[in-house]
Amino acid sequence: MVFHKGQKVEVFKKSDDESWKTYMDDFIGSHGIITDPDSTINDPDALIEVSLLDKGTHRLPQDCLRPLD
Repeated sequence: MVFHKGQKVEVFKKSDDESWKTYMDDFIGSHGIITDPDSTINDPDALIEVSLLDKGTHRLPQDCLRPLD
């Protein structure tokens, strides 16, 4: 899946990516908006920037996200 800037997403599961940290477990179930997708490289394994409601902006692996639209 290719994510787009402004797209609404949910962190729906723990990522299998090595960049997933323990503190990110608290993000599961959170909703947010894609602020900086990795559209230049278009690499599904790359981290993308998501602004999470009440949790700030973070770079997250794509396999933990699903679109809400």
